[in-house]
Amino acid sequence: MPYVITEACISVKDRSCVDVCPVDCIYEGEDQLYINPDECIDCGACEPECPVTAIFPEEDVPTQLRSFIGKNKDVFEGPNPPGRPSR
Repeated sequence: MPYVITEACISVKDRSCVDVCPVDCIYEGEDQLYINPDECIDCGACEPECPVTAIFPEEDVPTQLRSFIGKNKDVFEGPNPPGRPSR
């Protein structure tokens, strides 16, 4: 199961998670950072680096934030997928 970035990242986009991701699967959207579920290797390196506790393993996303699982998947299938974050 991939990791998911949730609501706490909106407008924050700290990027600490980007620096530790060994496969560069974290992308920057207009409102938040996103993890590409097809590229995530489930290593968990990003989770402890997030200063706002926005990253969860998919199976541990809190009930009230479950919509972000679909948001993280769907954003990569749209006409304007997120790009590589600036570091």
